[in-house]
Amino acid sequence: MKTIEKPSLTSVFKLAFLAVLFLAFSCSPDTLLPEENLETANAKSKNEVKSVLKTLVKGAALSGANGIDIGPDGHLYVASVNGQEIVVMNKNNGKIIKRFGPEMQVLGPDDLVIGPDGTLYWTDILTGFVGRMTLDGQLLGYQEVAPGVNPIRFSEDGRLFVGLDFLGDGLYELDPNLVDPPRLIISCPTGFCLGFFNSFDTREEDGRLYLYGPLFAANLVIAIDVTEETPTKFPTFPDVLSDPSIRIVAGLDGAFENPAATKFGPDGLLYVLDQAGEVWKVNPDGLDDKTLFTTLEPGLDNMVFDSDGTLYMTNNDEGWVAEILPSGQARIISPGGMIAPQGLAVIAGSNNQDVLFEADLFRLRQFNGTSGQQINNYKGFLIPEEEPKVGLASLILPMNLSVDGDNLVVSSWFSSAVQVWNPELGVIENYPDFPVPIDAVRVNGDIVVSDFALGGVVYASNAAMIAPLVASGLATDGETLWAADWATGEIWQIDFVSEPPTKTVVATGLMNPEGLALDNEGRLLVVENSAAVDPMGVSRLSRIDLSTGARTTIVEGLELGGPGLGAPSTWSFDGVAIGPSGDIYISGGGANVIYRIRQNKVN
Repeated sequence: MKTIEKPSLTSVFKLAFLAVLFLAFSCSPDTLLPEENLETANAKSKNEVKSVLKTLVKGAALSGANGIDIGPDGHLYVASVNGQEIVVMNKNNGKIIKRFGPEMQVLGPDDLVIGPDGTLYWTDILTGFVGRMTLDGQLLGYQEVAPGVNPIRFSEDGRLFVGLDFLGDGLYELDPNLVDPPRLIISCPTGFCLGFFNSFDTREEDGRLYLYGPLFAANLVIAIDVTEETPTKFPTFPDVLSDPSIRIVAGLDGAFENPAATKFGPDGLLYVLDQAGEVWKVNPDGLDDKTLFTTLEPGLDNMVFDSDGTLYMTNNDEGWVAEILPSGQARIISPGGMIAPQGLAVIAGSNNQDVLFEADLFRLRQFNGTSGQQINNYKGFLIPEEEPKVGLASLILPMNLSVDGDNLVVSSWFSSAVQVWNPELGVIENYPDFPVPIDAVRVNGDIVVSDFALGGVVYASNAAMIAPLVASGLATDGETLWAADWATGEIWQIDFVSEPPTKTVVATGLMNPEGLALDNEGRLLVVENSAAVDPMGVSRLSRIDLSTGARTTIVEGLELGGPGLGAPSTWSFDGVAIGPSGDIYISGGGANVIYRIRQNKVN
């Protein structure tokens, strides 16, 4: 029998830092400097015959696909945390019929369910709220439960249950009208005791009600007896598994990597979806009595059976929605691809051709810089290996990138870590203790990090402060560092010829600067995105003459990343990179694209 070990608390609590990041944040940048009379282009201009801006890569229709259910109208309802929306989709052809977003208080939906009365319930994992609306968009209720509220399911007799994952741990029963206070079934005052009970299903057995679901962090499938309104439990892991109301169903043999969802099929078997890409059929009355049903692309998230027995499934890493045929083959309904373009980095390939890397939250993608064709696709891990090792299984969830010779410096505020990563070897340097790293680069042999929670630019080796600012993008020529202050709109130049380093403001008046890159002529490119906090704000790429501080607009009207739910201020990072060719690449999170500006189109 497999020994049940407590997952690393370091990994677990790294996932919980989001719960303390929801801070109000605003600023009023100074007036911009006059622009130089150089070539400019408007990305929205219909009259610009030879626009310098082109779309190189177009991503998936959904910016990640999570919870899924089928409405009484026969349509699929799909939640997207990253897309901050619930999508109504035709289950035959993938056509998107409508979208419910922040205007309906849909802020970070991870799971959803259609209630017995035909209304839609969803869980907002980041805010900790559960919402309820009619299928035509009338908001009926909105109740706070706890940060991390995630799986949601009705029993056949109309009882409503939710669990907590990643930002919390535990189990609740809710009033379906979202009026009475949530009732705790399992509470974890330390933040971790159950193992993140994820998308579950219900079954009655001899007059008792059980929830069958996966423990994401413990790699088990369990059944919990919720028949009685039992006293609140305060157990620790793995002691909770000794409670008489809990029975282990599968996973003791180590077959699961990260089980994320379970649903009962029409054959009475329990289907278990593992994010590693495997789907299992499990005998719910046995112990590890299971068979592998199918193997699909990693990143699987959730599933639902239609009334006719048809199985539909989502993939969060790729954003696809599919029907799973009886053979186990996936019939893709809504194609996947890039879901969250953020940081970018470019290295020289054969014949000095640009090789573009993109941080896509759950994936690190590699593209041909000329054609936009995807070359490679590396998976990031929500709970990576604790120690760096040769191989790729310890890559964090990538949110930003910079070039470090043949390697990439990967930073992620979601993973609270910075790594140096090689496409062949995997992680070769690991800095796992940064609370909210926004960007990181190598300067004079040292990795330096801009961290929102630490309040500025620091050394990775010891977190010693280099420059206090509201952390945003970084750029370097290897010896000198340029750092953006998101709040003040300043660009700082930091020289390391003395100790402490010399800091000089070289540009002011920028509008929420994020991505930075030096072009091949030594000028600084800056992505400005004040539209993320002000609908009337700017979304543009600017160029800074570092000798004068003058700003020139290269392109404006970009569809950049939208507003987040609070801190960090950059939220979804808007990146820019320069290739050896001189071509410029910009991540357009709002449109889910990567833009390209050819070198010979910019003076």
